[in-house]
Amino acid sequence: MKTMPISKAFTLIEPGPVVLITTNDGEKNNIMTISWTMVMDFSPRFAITTGYWNYSYNALRNSKECVIAIPTVDLIDQVVGVGTCSGADTDKLEKFGLTPLKAKQVAAPLIKECLANIECKVIDIVEKHNIIVLEGVEAYFDKFREEKRTIHAIGDGTFIVDGDKLDRREMMRSKLPEGV
Repeated sequence: MKTMPISKAFTLIEPGPVVLITTNDGEKNNIMTISWTMVMDFSPRFAITTGYWNYSYNALRNSKECVIAIPTVDLIDQVVGVGTCSGADTDKLEKFGLTPLKAKQVAAPLIKECLANIECKVIDIVEKHNIIVLEGVEAYFDKFREEKRTIHAIGDGTFIVDGDKLDRREMMRSKLPEGV
């Protein structure tokens, strides 16, 4: 093996699918692209990395709620577009042709075009590491959507798409929580 710059080591570990986070600041909806996500455990707890540099951050911090919308590969241009402009001067939902739907438990909208949406409440903000911990309170999945492959960011402007599904459920049965 050859050494590589430590500053690029983050490209070796992909945390989860790229998601869209919707917020509502009491006046308007906004949306941001987040590449750094993770599931906390076998519960509906999730973590995202974001901070003051994102326009949505204040809405997320103040409202203490959002929606995690999970896009698929057919939405990659909208996902990248959302992530490369600011909600301060752009209605991103309108600009990228994404349809907001009313959520049940939060003011932020669901995104109709996404494979899944999870309404969340903010339960912790770890400012030192720019981590926001979310608790899912309602979840939706579009089983009729043909495209189900999600997008994974490498961190250098390139992406990987889900591929074959490998089933090892029986092998892992003893480690899975009941009902999964």
